[in-house]
Amino acid sequence: MDFLEIIETLHGKKVFVTGHTGFKGSWLTLWLRELGAEVAGFALDPLQANDHFNLLGLHEVMRDTRGDIRDAATLHSALNSFEPEVVFHLAAQPLVRRSYSEPKLTFDTNVGGSVNLLEAIRKTPSVRALVYVTSDKCYRNKEWIWGYRESDELGGYDPYSASKAAAELVFSSYLQSFFHSRENFGAASVRAGNVIGGGDWSENRIIPDCIKALSAGQPITLRNPQATRPWQHVLDPLAGYIFLAARLLQEPKRFSCSWNFGPGSDASHPVIKVAEQIVRLWGSGNIEVTPDATAPKEAGLLHLNCDKAHLQLGWHPHWTFERAIAETTAWYKDFFENKPAIEISRRQIQQFLQP
Repeated sequence: MDFLEIIETLHGKKVFVTGHTGFKGSWLTLWLRELGAEVAGFALDPLQANDHFNLLGLHEVMRDTRGDIRDAATLHSALNSFEPEVVFHLAAQPLVRRSYSEPKLTFDTNVGGSVNLLEAIRKTPSVRALVYVTSDKCYRNKEWIWGYRESDELGGYDPYSASKAAAELVFSSYLQSFFHSRENFGAASVRAGNVIGGGDWSENRIIPDCIKALSAGQPITLRNPQATRPWQHVLDPLAGYIFLAARLLQEPKRFSCSWNFGPGSDASHPVIKVAEQIVRLWGSGNIEVTPDATAPKEAGLLHLNCDKAHLQLGWHPHWTFERAIAETTAWYKDFFENKPAIEISRRQIQQFLQP
C-alpha cells in the first residue's frame, strides 16, 4: 500500500485533536476532514479573527470544544464523550520568547497539560492510536552541524525547550508504564522543525512578521539574521503525523516510539535568506537588520536526522525549501487578493498530494 492508500484508512474514523484552533492544528483538522474523518477538537479560542481556523470555518464541520488542557476534568470529559479511535496532541504554549516571560504557564501547559491528556487517554478505552507532538527543541542543543537522532540526549536551555524535553520524558513514562501492555493500542511522540505555511499570524515568527510588514508597506525588521533553522512547509510533518497514525492503527506495537519529521539538510538556511526569498516572491519590500542586545537566548543551529522515518516508516519530505517558501508566500498573496482561505488551503493540500 502506498501513502495515499494508507492515510485513507482514517476515512470514517473518529479523531480527537488538541490544539485544533492553532496554526498546525487547523491545517491538520482540515486535512483530516478532507480524508473523511469525523473530527473533534479541544483548544483555547483562536487568538485573532483572521486565524487560519476561523478563516476556514472549521467550527461548522467538526465538534469544536473550547477549553484549556490544564483543566484535567474538562479535557477528560471532552475526550471520553467523543470516544475517538485516534488522538493527535498538539495543544501547547509554542513560543520560545513567550516562555521567558511566562515560564510557569509554559511548563503548566506543555508538561502538566500533556499529563492531563495522557491520563484522559489512559481512562478512555476507545482510543487505539496516539500521535503526541513535541518539538525538535526537545533535544539538548549542542550546536552540532549534524542532525539529532531520536536516541540523542533531551534537554533545553530556555523554558520552552525544557518543557518539551520534559513532555517527552512524561510520554516515555506513560508508554512504558501503561501503554505497552494495553492491547490493540499504539502511541508515538513526534518532533518536527520550524514549520511555515499560510494562515500563521503568530507573534515573533519570521513568516508572519514578513507578511505583516510587506502587506503594510513597511520594511521587514530582523533581529538575528544569521540564525539558521530547518525550514519545512507545515504539510510535510503533518503528512508524517497522519501516516504514522494510520500505521499505529495497523501495527501498533511496531510503530510505538519516537519519530523525527524534519526537512533535508539542504533546507537549513539563515533567517535572512528566508526574508529575501519572500521579498522576491512578493514583488516588493526591503529588509532592515536591527540587532536586539536584550533579546533572550535562542538556538543558533538545530536540525533533525530523519533516517529512522525514511527507512522504517517510509516517510520523506515532499516539498523543498524553495517550494515551501513559494507556496507559503502564494497563500498570503492569494489571501490579500480576497480569495477564500478554504479554497487556497484545500488547493495546496491537493497540490501536496501530487507526485
